[in-house]
Amino acid sequence: MTSASAGPAGAALRPLSDSLTDVAGLRVGHATRTGGGRLTGTTVVLAPEGGAVAAVDVRGGGPGTRETDALDPRNLVQRVEAVVLTGGSAYGLDAASGVVAWLEERGRGVRVGPDPTHVVPVVPVACVFDLGRGGDFGARPDAATGRAAVEDAARTEPFTPVVEGNVGAGTGALVGRFKGGVGSASVRLDSGITVAALAVANAAGSAVDPGTGVLYGQYFSGQRVNVPAPEVHAEATRRLAETAAHNGPPPLNTTLAVVATDAELTKAQAQKLAGTSHDGMARAVRPVHLLNDGDTVFTLATGDRALDTGNPLALNEILAAGADLVTEAITRAMLAADPVETPGGIFPSYVGLYGKR
Repeated sequence: MTSASAGPAGAALRPLSDSLTDVAGLRVGHATRTGGGRLTGTTVVLAPEGGAVAAVDVRGGGPGTRETDALDPRNLVQRVEAVVLTGGSAYGLDAASGVVAWLEERGRGVRVGPDPTHVVPVVPVACVFDLGRGGDFGARPDAATGRAAVEDAARTEPFTPVVEGNVGAGTGALVGRFKGGVGSASVRLDSGITVAALAVANAAGSAVDPGTGVLYGQYFSGQRVNVPAPEVHAEATRRLAETAAHNGPPPLNTTLAVVATDAELTKAQAQKLAGTSHDGMARAVRPVHLLNDGDTVFTLATGDRALDTGNPLALNEILAAGADLVTEAITRAMLAADPVETPGGIFPSYVGLYGKR
């Protein structure tokens, strides 16, 4: 959903790469763990030094999170230095400890004492369920995995596009019977404000219309939908039934997203953006927000561009874009995912069954 336009003075703006990192100052890193019974990982969104205004909205009935209460607009913390998305279910939340340690070493966090090193990094984290998908139920991210992911983010150059597919927190992700993963998208609004999203697609529901084989998110793309041939859809359905019989019970949760903007938002405005961005999740996955999902959207606002103070509804275009971009990011995750076969199961990809659409 990229766009390019002129800046306020007519100067050309940098072209977008359809990635969360199109929001200036944000960097994304992955730590991917495969082989030896592992199929998991961690993704870190690293804010610019000094942090970004952050908020969260949790809609799933079985969330696994840490430090989300700190993001409530009624509470003290205004800005965070990083957000962690991780595999490993509740065990994987330990990945955030490695990010906290890395930030502390650099004096990045909430100042709590007279010495510049007296900081407490507040690092919100949410997890997806991928336990046992590589064959070893005990293989899950830990503090070292989180540190590796934040170091990967810190090494990247500004505006480096997000690596998508079977990486980081999306390594062991499944959406229904299909392999899920990481996807990202961005847009530049007519106001010059950039909005972007990163999603980890891992849902109990499906991203695919069972009647046609079309990804639900593609119905909202604004482009012509390329419907698979009936015989292709029939063969894909047959193969999915075979893998379902082999794998056993349907997969568990959760879809996660980070929606970011370079607009100057309050925590309350950022929380509103997190809430409306869930609409994009509901367009791309059906059913969604179930009791065994932990669906969570974080938002980050870097504050580089002011909203139009003369327009009380200026936030609306950002709210609408956030939802659209979550839909697109989930769709891109499905298209970027590669098939995987491990001792824990056979996980076909959408492109492997239907081709690139």
